[in-house]
Amino acid sequence: MVGMKDVAQQAGVSVATVSNVINRPDTVAATTRHRVQAVIDRLGYVRSESARQLRAGRSRIIALLVLDMANPFFVDVAAGAERAARDAGLGVMLCNSAQSPTEEKRHLGLFAEQRVRGVLITPADTTGSTLASFARHNIPYTFVNRPVTSAEACSVSVDDIRGGTLAVRHLLEQGHRTVAYVSGSMRLSQCQDRRAGALAALKAKGLDESSLLHIEGDKLDVASGRDAGQRLLGMSPRPTAVFCANDLLALGMLQTLYAAGVDIPSEIALVGYDDIEFAAAAAVPLTSVRQPAYRMGHSAADLLIEETGDHADQHEHRQIVLQPELVVRQSSLA
Repeated sequence: MVGMKDVAQQAGVSVATVSNVINRPDTVAATTRHRVQAVIDRLGYVRSESARQLRAGRSRIIALLVLDMANPFFVDVAAGAERAARDAGLGVMLCNSAQSPTEEKRHLGLFAEQRVRGVLITPADTTGSTLASFARHNIPYTFVNRPVTSAEACSVSVDDIRGGTLAVRHLLEQGHRTVAYVSGSMRLSQCQDRRAGALAALKAKGLDESSLLHIEGDKLDVASGRDAGQRLLGMSPRPTAVFCANDLLALGMLQTLYAAGVDIPSEIALVGYDDIEFAAAAAVPLTSVRQPAYRMGHSAADLLIEETGDHADQHEHRQIVLQPELVVRQSSLA
């Protein structure tokens, strides 16, 4: 680990000066402050607020960084992770990236500063640069709701290609031949895989890609779903079915269509993804692809706890892929 002495040596100053730059920057001359800060940035040094605790042993805190705490899906993921951590005598620090790579980087810096035991993460930065930087601190991490094909870390995810296939196959079985796919940013692997599954369902039915219209939003939230609904209403001809990449998008879509007097499902059938609690309670109960969110969080925490436990030297990275399930309700039935 990079320490304050390393920074002082590289910057040609005393340890006390480095401490002042970090804790009392106004007491240090600007030129010196900038030189020390440049070394801090280059070495990736972060101060250890929990150093005193760590002298007595490992941290008892694991961190969980999710894409959107406004999404009940991630609340269920967090509940599963917290249960596993509690059973192991550990606590969970829960943080929200709000689908922002900048916020993700800030939180990862906080986790390094606090020297957490390990991190459970659904990445917002799809380039991997923030995690690559974080890896220098040698703090284990496990991917949640994001598959990885390499052996860099453990992961627990759902087969989203199958999930997308289940959703669109159901719509095709209801007689639809043109489907709109509503997603968040296609940088996210979940959005990519669910679209791939939708296309696979069309291909199996002898339909080509042109039968799947794509509406891409900025985020996976209700506001983006409302916006997608307005865009859908402006289409001519209008597709007769919609598959949304998550339930929040579907609920926003439902609000817009309902307000415009569009009958669901007789005019437009609608399918979501996640099967959050509110899906069944919507004005028109929502058909959705269910993800085992609680199990996902619990399994991911189990893997991380194993990797950071007494037998960590025996740990091998594993990729767990859970299976989705289609839950049919009124919003998609012909």
